[in-house]
Amino acid sequence: MKSTFIALSAAIVAISVFGMNKPDYIKHAMQSLSLADAEEPVALSPRLVQQSDSGVTGVNAPVFREIKRSARPVLDTVVTAATAATVDESALRYFASRGDTARLQAEISRLKALYPDWVPPKDPLAVPQNEDKQLETMWDLYAQGRYAEVRKAIAERQIAEPAWKPPADLIDRLTVAEARTRLINASDLKQYDTVVRIGSETPSLLTCSEVDVLWRVAEAFFRTDKAQRATDAYSYILNNCQNAAERLATVQKAAAILPAKSVEDLLAKEKTAPDGTMEFDSIRDDLARRFVAEANADGKLVVPPQYLARVEHLAETGGLASDALLLGWYHLPRGDMEAAEKWFRKARDKEDTASASQGLALTLIDRNDQLAAEDTMYRWRDDSKDAKAVYLAATANLLALEPPVAISGEVLKRIAAEVIKSRDASTAQQFGWYARALNQPQTALQWFRAALGLKLDDEPSAYGLAVTYQQLDDLKGLSEIQRLWAGRSERIAKVGEVEKPETANRQLPVANETVAVRRQPRKVVTSQDVEYDQQEQVAVTRPRRTVSADRGCKSTINPQTLAPEAALTRGWCLMERNRPMEAAAAFEVGMLGSSAKTREDAAYGQSLAYLRAGLSAKAAVSAIKAPQNRQRAFELQQAILADKAVAAFDAGRSREAILILDQLRQIGPERTDLLSLRGYAYLRLKRYADARRVFEALAAIGNRDGQRGLGILYQIFNDKD
Repeated sequence: MKSTFIALSAAIVAISVFGMNKPDYIKHAMQSLSLADAEEPVALSPRLVQQSDSGVTGVNAPVFREIKRSARPVLDTVVTAATAATVDESALRYFASRGDTARLQAEISRLKALYPDWVPPKDPLAVPQNEDKQLETMWDLYAQGRYAEVRKAIAERQIAEPAWKPPADLIDRLTVAEARTRLINASDLKQYDTVVRIGSETPSLLTCSEVDVLWRVAEAFFRTDKAQRATDAYSYILNNCQNAAERLATVQKAAAILPAKSVEDLLAKEKTAPDGTMEFDSIRDDLARRFVAEANADGKLVVPPQYLARVEHLAETGGLASDALLLGWYHLPRGDMEAAEKWFRKARDKEDTASASQGLALTLIDRNDQLAAEDTMYRWRDDSKDAKAVYLAATANLLALEPPVAISGEVLKRIAAEVIKSRDASTAQQFGWYARALNQPQTALQWFRAALGLKLDDEPSAYGLAVTYQQLDDLKGLSEIQRLWAGRSERIAKVGEVEKPETANRQLPVANETVAVRRQPRKVVTSQDVEYDQQEQVAVTRPRRTVSADRGCKSTINPQTLAPEAALTRGWCLMERNRPMEAAAAFEVGMLGSSAKTREDAAYGQSLAYLRAGLSAKAAVSAIKAPQNRQRAFELQQAILADKAVAAFDAGRSREAILILDQLRQIGPERTDLLSLRGYAYLRLKRYADARRVFEALAAIGNRDGQRGLGILYQIFNDKD
């Protein structure tokens, strides 16, 4: 009973601070927190009473408690341990004189709980006025929230009157009010451990009358990685508090931070209104939208089916294009292109926006309808950087189609103008290949040169220039491009060499081979307004080509426009062409795949790409983006450590290099080249005995680095002599 009295007293004190609009609510709070003779408190959650799991070291976490309801009527009063004969009614007169009826009623309830035999006065204003003017001033300061001034006034009076003691009621109220202020300040400053600590030290704040404090403590639990305790705190409010607006706000606040499953558990606690409606119906639609939006921002999240179905119903029956957009962007990164296209089209039908057109264009690109994708995005191409990127990806893919498709002169002209305006090397390069496909090598030369002017290291454009020079028998131009790319591109160096039939790739039509060409409008505008001629379907003769019909990954495109599986394939192709940074970007898209195998391969490929580029730190991050099998994990670990060791040695950090090599030696035999690196690291650190031991071991197997190291040591010691 003692613990019950303490809990009840604290709750009533807290209630009296803020006040209530209805006296009946106080009676309800008393009945909820009181005990009949046989009642016992029941912990809301076992997790909340585990002392060792507190969010703050050495401090008990706040404990929320609810009380078993007795089947028999509960009395208005509670038997307490209070024995004082005199009841301090000064607060009654104080609140009554200021017309603060809410606090007046709360104070009456508090005093009745403490003194069951006490009868409240019929007229609180008739209570004899406190002749203590200083105490009246303290109460006035307290009512204004000037708690520091109250403390100061108490201290000054105790110095002046050592025998004077402030009323216990004032001290209790002041302590709770100060704790509330500190907790709110800590919450505003995001000092969540402090919020939990203050809540645990002031249990009287953890009541329905302090629902704002409960919200803040719940958030503090979540921010300190205790999501279940946060859920328990929100559950406490829904299980015990009756204010409809506060209950609704509780669910809204919980939904802002808790996962969907926890929010669903809270929603199950809703009550049925007298008219038969459920109290949380008004926010279920918004919650469903929020869950889908959050999943759109994080591709790993999966929205529960009931919420997805709710948004689908809203999109089908409502008039908002935004609902259909949410669904389109939800399905797109998850590879369900059919569903994504359906919802983007619905959104676009209701309201043609950049977002709807961009999403639709991406689905069209995925199913290789590049012409429709270009047309969809042309209007919105300048809306944002992303919109421009999607438009240019569609144009590049359109020009890269095999066999080439018929494109109207108007479309070709606007694509060309946009390429020049946007300085897009990728589409410029594809214009070059498109011109070659239409047997217009001079136009192809202009586009390949333009692409190289926009991107000096664009090897595919340089290669296109080389094969076009060869086609035109421009040996001087071919020789110059080969000189510029010497040592950087093996295939450019080999342009002009005679290929053996058994090793050559599938060739395009050879010299004097007659092929049918469909009628195609061939108007392409360059900076010099070069035009293709219109041509009916005729037989034409094409010069011999040494370009493979399968362009593979020679063109530069934005991998974000590809499906994960296609991006993965492109990544490996780029690795074969020794373009590791482009490969890494493609593998990043591959990691969005729905298949675990696709994600594993993409993470493995990206690690290898970064290693080839000399970025071991990024390779290490990529290696853990998806689980790898044991052999791959071992290979990556070895490669990453080896790369770090070499980088440390090259940077002059020999001690660090040796530490990394020691790590490597723990997981497998040390390679000869790394053993040599160890020897030279010892040499730099003047650990000559260790260096000699390494170099002698290498020299014994005929390794030249070992022999060279021994020679250096010989010179060092001979010079000393």
